[in-house]
Amino acid sequence: MAEIKNIGLYTSGGDAPGMNAAIRAVVRAALYYDIQVTGIRRGYEGMIKGDFWPMGRKSVSNIVQRGGTILKTARSEQFRTPEGRKIAYENLQKQGIDALVGIGGDGTFTGARVFGHEYDIPIVGLPGTIDNDLAGTDFTIGYDTAINTVVDAVDKIRDTAESHDRLFIIEVMGRDSGLIALRTGIAAGAEAILIPENKTGLSGLFDRLEHGRKDKSSRIVITAEGDDVGGAFELGRLVTEKFPHYDTRVSILGHIQRGGKPTCQDRVLASRVGVAAVEALRDGRRNEMIGVIHNEISYTPFEKAIKQKIDINEKFLKIVEMLSL
Repeated sequence: MAEIKNIGLYTSGGDAPGMNAAIRAVVRAALYYDIQVTGIRRGYEGMIKGDFWPMGRKSVSNIVQRGGTILKTARSEQFRTPEGRKIAYENLQKQGIDALVGIGGDGTFTGARVFGHEYDIPIVGLPGTIDNDLAGTDFTIGYDTAINTVVDAVDKIRDTAESHDRLFIIEVMGRDSGLIALRTGIAAGAEAILIPENKTGLSGLFDRLEHGRKDKSSRIVITAEGDDVGGAFELGRLVTEKFPHYDTRVSILGHIQRGGKPTCQDRVLASRVGVAAVEALRDGRRNEMIGVIHNEISYTPFEKAIKQKIDINEKFLKIVEMLSL
């Protein structure tokens, strides 16, 4: 097992609150073990373009509380090609980088898995995505901040809903996963939630509006952007068509869910897995995502962490139904 001397560190795909805390942890843990760190700006695209940044202790000062990523992020079509990956590897060699830590989600780990098999370079990944849709960790970096942002926004919207006796349909992120909608629906006291994993969401909502209490001063419906109906505006149209007596409004929270200062939970999670990533590379591990399961560090091969269907807790759906009475 060759000694790791220079770790290349990058963020890729969608940004998530807590990525900077993870960057800080990797850099300082590596320096603790006398390992150099080279930041790679804009992910895989930066590898191809040669956008490298030698990182020291001061480079990660005062970033643990910041949202976004100081290393920037981008998607790279060129990296999807063997030619692009060859250029990236040659650039890494020129920089003396002999291991990689990638922070991101499904696309990040898909690229890392292919790259790690094509070239003899150890790679580990940290789960940075607000969707919480990776197998091998209870929570991903950014998820806790995102759901707290949503709950705060819904609480504010409810003030208006109650003042005007309105029904608000609120769309949250989750093209392929309803985990944000599911948890925030409970926390915000939603009337109903619609998520991609539940195909009876629309009929359930109609039944709730038809037979539910008529004396409610407000109604909140949370829908994931990937629901089968076709988005919040289409859902709003269908509700208005069937229940014209409701004063129905639509609100799409959009990218505010990605931003903001990370919560304590996200900062601690990012710090734990960041340190564990450096120690994993020192121990000879590769092609794995570092996560936390039942409060213990876990290691999941990239191919098992990505493209896995995350089971929805059916009890959560039942809780929403029971508490909306």
